[in-house]
Amino acid sequence: MSERPTSIDVEQAAERIAPFVHRTPVLTCEAIDEMVGARVFLKCENLQKIGAFKFRGACNAIFSLGEYEATQGVATHSSGNHGAALALAARRRGIQAHVVMPEISSQTKMIAVAGYGAKITTCGKNLADRDEALRQVVEDTGATVIHPFNDNRVIAGQGTAALELLEEIPALDVVMAPVGGGGLISGTAIATSSRSRARVIGVEPAGADDAWKSFQAGELLAGGAPETIADGLRTGLGDMTFPIIKDLVSDIVRVSEEAIVYAMRTTWERTKLIIEPSAAVPLAALLDRQISLTGHNIGIILSGGNIDLERLPFPRKP
Repeated sequence: MSERPTSIDVEQAAERIAPFVHRTPVLTCEAIDEMVGARVFLKCENLQKIGAFKFRGACNAIFSLGEYEATQGVATHSSGNHGAALALAARRRGIQAHVVMPEISSQTKMIAVAGYGAKITTCGKNLADRDEALRQVVEDTGATVIHPFNDNRVIAGQGTAALELLEEIPALDVVMAPVGGGGLISGTAIATSSRSRARVIGVEPAGADDAWKSFQAGELLAGGAPETIADGLRTGLGDMTFPIIKDLVSDIVRVSEEAIVYAMRTTWERTKLIIEPSAAVPLAALLDRQISLTGHNIGIILSGGNIDLERLPFPRKP
């Protein structure tokens, strides 16, 4: 693979992971179209295996490993979805996965990671805590690290969702995706740039806006202490993902916590799709008028549907 993934890498990833992943549906909803004043196409990665797009990148990374590397097992840190994805992909290949998870992770996601066969190590909530715990796991086990987003194989795998979206709906004006560590938006931008003239727009919570700040500054800035209901977007950008975002993403916008909750509830009510807060942020930007795309054909990658039902935050919009 080249210094950064290319559209060829995304296409090869699509072929490599095809036996293992779902080709998720693209759905529409007239009520949502009317609410945002545009035609919206929802790429339903909430219906992907493990309930999130992360299975794509994990599969591509694990099935790209050489035989000796694979026998040592794999390791990562994750708030949930990447850990579950890595665990299931590792099980498909017959190897062990080790997952470092912050102690504040959703109980539902921790149960899922363990259920797929991973060995879990808990840590503090900061990125430094994750890195130190992961370093110790690798030292103890010899496992190969599969980073949640700062890995070219993962980025290429994540791009396959947008590739499928554009194969089904080629006449898009805009493709939108959430931004956490940047793996999904980077892969989306790579896939889109080779297939379409559509603009790629990333969306993130205002309480975890390191990507917006970095994008505005034109350089990678360290994140602070993210506070958002969208737990999958609390990680900062990586030095592999930011250059791709800088070159290929048209804009990054921010949304409030209230807008995220309203978009999630709207999706549940109007489409009957269960999505998690992280998946709701692109629609939140449209519903809350953080960006004007009236009359456009908009593709949104619904990134996942893993939610702890005990934490449902569903007040009505004022």
